[in-house]
Amino acid sequence: MIKRAVALGTGHYLPDRIVPNSEFEATLDTSDEWIRSRSGIERRRFAAEGQTTSDLATRAARAALDNAGLSPDDIDGIIVATSTPDLTFPSVATMVQAKLGMTRGFGFDVQAVCAGFVYALCTANAMIVSGQADRLLVIGAETFSRIMDWTDRSTCVLFGDGAGALILGREDGTGTSQDRGILSTDLNSDGRHLDMLYVDGGVSTTGTSGKLRMQGNLLFRQAVDKLARTAVTALERCALSGADVDWIVPHQANIRIIAGTAKKLGLPMDRVILTVQDHGNTSAASIPLALSVGVQDGRIKRGDLVLSEAIGGGLAWGAVVLRW
Repeated sequence: MIKRAVALGTGHYLPDRIVPNSEFEATLDTSDEWIRSRSGIERRRFAAEGQTTSDLATRAARAALDNAGLSPDDIDGIIVATSTPDLTFPSVATMVQAKLGMTRGFGFDVQAVCAGFVYALCTANAMIVSGQADRLLVIGAETFSRIMDWTDRSTCVLFGDGAGALILGREDGTGTSQDRGILSTDLNSDGRHLDMLYVDGGVSTTGTSGKLRMQGNLLFRQAVDKLARTAVTALERCALSGADVDWIVPHQANIRIIAGTAKKLGLPMDRVILTVQDHGNTSAASIPLALSVGVQDGRIKRGDLVLSEAIGGGLAWGAVVLRW
């Protein structure tokens, strides 16, 4: 017998404000058709004034706890993937811990931009299978609307705010690919590509939060190849292939990247959980948001094989294979 990190519950939260593509037409040289054709995005959510990343994360966490039938003190630790924390420190995770009224355990943040949730899942999996924790609350939460340059039509129309959460718990497995839980992971990064996607500010440089900068065409060419490669690697590590996958739950950045990756894996788009049209790119929140939506609407069922992959600034990318 071996230990597996098994999904116990999911949840998500989206801010109330819905921003359709048409809202940008008044201030930018853009249109609904231009945005849809290049990204697949139709609308996104923006956090309200005074609404922080930890607020969104806490709402998603409560939804996941309710879904799992657990209380905050049933959780050993909180891992939050985010690039838009409330403060430079302390971590968003400790803020969520306090807002949940959680009186035990630990919390820390993981920062790998859009790949953050994959990195957080890998970290949580390692802690659970090694015996450091029995149940972990893993959250992706972002308020990217706070770091947009509203004069840059190539970036500001792409991103949105939101949060998703997944609770992992330790269960016994047989060591085969038929086990429930996380079956394999793959993580990668290459710091030589920093200029493709970054924020032009920080504590030790400008002393400001800065604005997001992206070279979209260069990033697109990197993304499809790297995402397909990491997905294949993760599947091969548990003796599986694309044909075994029931659902791809990818990072929701761009419909063309998602479609290109699915094609390389030999999978049709009707086996992809898509939320990019409604949420935009919510960075580290996009995979747990899509997971929660797919579970909530009944598409993802117990026993399904789920593949998640993501790429973000760094560049950082990776994949997780999980049997629901």
